[in-house]
Amino acid sequence: MGMGVMKRMSGIIQAKTNKLLDKAEDPRESLDLTYQKQLESLQKVRRSVADVTTAKKRIELQANQLQGQADKLQQQAKAALTQGNEDLAREALSRRAALGEQLADLQSQHDQVAGQEQKLVDTAQKLQSQVDSFRTKKETMKATYTAAEAQTKIGEAVSGISESMSDAGMSMQRAQDKIDGMQARAGAMDELLASGALTDLTNPVDDIQAQLDKASTTSAVDDQLAALKAEVGSGTPPPAELGAAVDAADDHGDQPS
Repeated sequence: MGMGVMKRMSGIIQAKTNKLLDKAEDPRESLDLTYQKQLESLQKVRRSVADVTTAKKRIELQANQLQGQADKLQQQAKAALTQGNEDLAREALSRRAALGEQLADLQSQHDQVAGQEQKLVDTAQKLQSQVDSFRTKKETMKATYTAAEAQTKIGEAVSGISESMSDAGMSMQRAQDKIDGMQARAGAMDELLASGALTDLTNPVDDIQAQLDKASTTSAVDDQLAALKAEVGSGTPPPAELGAAVDAADDHGDQPS
């Protein structure tokens, strides 16, 4: 196995490993999870505000009921005095005084709960502002990460294309070497066939026919040579073209000797 192949395999394994790690530790998912937890915490604070407000309302209802009873006792004490029943009026006022103590206690509790409610409302507002700010930051960070990831993928793609082009160049060079070798071999075969060193199986010629063809060619050349000698001896200008000489030789050869 060549070093180039081993290097590419190592690169592929490393890329797959990095991809698995990146998928397992995607910061965008971590940011979304953190934001979700913040929303859940904010929701708990809001529920607490609602619970405290509910408790405050219950105290107010109790206070209103006691105030109603105190007002009624006040009216009853007045009615008793109108009837001349001072003891009954004193009893009504005594009970009203007891209700007054309860009302004072309820008012104290109401003020305390109202203070807690306001603190929780302030906390919820601050948390809401922080959560909103975090949401903006996380979306910005996610967009930045996505852009960086895209740029990295582009870089990896460019690198992959570059390596592929390098491999393609080597493949093309090997193919060209094969083509050159095949062309050289074909030229050599043609040359050997033309020289007769090899027999062309696609166009077989036996040795007898070859000798007959050679004798026929030699005879034609001898006839042309004799015709040229006759023309030169008689002072006739030589023909301008080989074709004309051949025709003349043929005409001369047709004449009876």
